Amino acid sequence: MDSFFFNITDTSYKVSYLYKEKKNYIKRVDISNGIVFFDVYIYSKQTKIFKLKNLDRMVIITVTKQGSFFIHDNINKKIYNLKKNSINILNSSRQDLSISLKESEKTEIFVLFIADFILKRHLSSNQNEVINFLYNNIQGDVSCDFIDTKPIDALSLYIINKILDSKSEDTMASIRCEHNILEFMIHRFNLLDILDDKLKDDEIRISKSAKNILLSSYVKPPSIKVLAHLCATNETKLKKVFKKVYNTTIYAYIQKLRLEKANLLLKDQILNIGEISKEVGYKHQGHFSKLFFQYYAVYPKDLLKK
Repeated sequence: MDSFFFNITDTSYKVSYLYKEKKNYIKRVDISNGIVFFDVYIYSKQTKIFKLKNLDRMVIITVTKQGSFFIHDNINKKIYNLKKNSINILNSSRQDLSISLKESEKTEIFVLFIADFILKRHLSSNQNEVINFLYNNIQGDVSCDFIDTKPIDALSLYIINKILDSKSEDTMASIRCEHNILEFMIHRFNLLDILDDKLKDDEIRISKSAKNILLSSYVKPPSIKVLAHLCATNETKLKKVFKKVYNTTIYAYIQKLRLEKANLLLKDQILNIGEISKEVGYKHQGHFSKLFFQYYAVYPKDLLKK
């Protein structure tokens, strides 16, 4: 059975079309042997289906900008509906998959396929890292495992546009594009929480309770004293357990939630930067922009449409 990867022989950044008619297309781009993406823009009166049937271990990241599409797991007879405005992560170690695009619906999607040996290059000594979790998962017998879904954010669109704007004739196109794809992977994987399976039950209970409270109150969060009371523990234990479980402080986690929400608001293109900074709990726009740059390495103004 042919491999889905290893489509490049004497060149890099190989572009091929699975379908093309006027402005409609399904484009496959091989960045290197191990990294492939599909760029799809289509409005068709007929359902379009393309198949993946291999024995490759891979992580799949899908981005649905417009419309929706389905991934059919023909081994376990499951269907995943990947809806508009979502970024999803799936794992697979043996594929008999079909991707179907619905008829009479404008569909714009980006699908990234990453081989396990690409992940292996970046494994950490910390087994709780997301990349380790994903790599280890696809070493088993997995036809299609749905891992996570998140709404599309402004930074993701910004990075994807850089990926799509790459051209095969650009100098070092493959390296440039792979750099952007790694940037996208880092950002998307950073949104996943992987808990250590050696944690005690009370550590998980306290940390999850605190996290759920902060998720709904990060704009005006409670004090540590109040948060500890709400979690039925003391301040010292709360801070220690939260750091152990999520590998960050409560203050840093609040900042993370604020900046992630700002990233989503920037994508909507409704509020200006000053309004967004206040919406997520920052009084001063300059301070907000500085923190956003420190976290994402890009200023919020760069994510707004020109």
